[in-house]
Amino acid sequence: MTTPSSENRLPYAFYERHAITVARALLGQRLVHVLDGQRLSGIICETEAYTGPSDQASHAYRRTPRSEIMYGPAGFAYVYFVYGMHYCLNAVTGPAGEAGAVLIRAVMPEEGLDVMRMRRGVADRRLADGPGKLCQALGITAALNGTDLTANPELFIEAEEEVDDREVAVTPRVGVRGDAETRARLWRFVWRHE
Repeated sequence: MTTPSSENRLPYAFYERHAITVARALLGQRLVHVLDGQRLSGIICETEAYTGPSDQASHAYRRTPRSEIMYGPAGFAYVYFVYGMHYCLNAVTGPAGEAGAVLIRAVMPEEGLDVMRMRRGVADRRLADGPGKLCQALGITAALNGTDLTANPELFIEAEEEVDDREVAVTPRVGVRGDAETRARLWRFVWRHE
């Protein structure tokens, strides 16, 4: 049985910044889910930032019971179900009272590949190359919604090396709703690691 170490997990201060800053900073960090005693992990390689009432693409555009978690405190997991089939994982960001979250869109799988292959049934390059895919591969479900990413022994993000700006592509978010300005915001960050 693997026992996760908490000494290098990201602290509250990491998440207490604006969603755009955190979305960029999460590239290269290690997402870990300890499932049935085994570490499943991957290096974060794609993220998207979402904010509050000024962001028509965000769940927090209208404050509802579902989006309440996005208003803080920072450092908690926001896991939701979409399209009736996929879970998506976000890290809540910013100061309490100001909505913000970062959608983790993709990871490069590293630990627990056999389990991920079994859970996904696809080639390694496709194991976690989308937000729903990574949640399926790592076994992340709505049961983890509200998890404290800085203290929980099962779901957390560990600090790794910072990604060089020259390896990062910044683009509009994928498939978001809203007006033209909202859809054009450069709030998606991709680590071009290959």
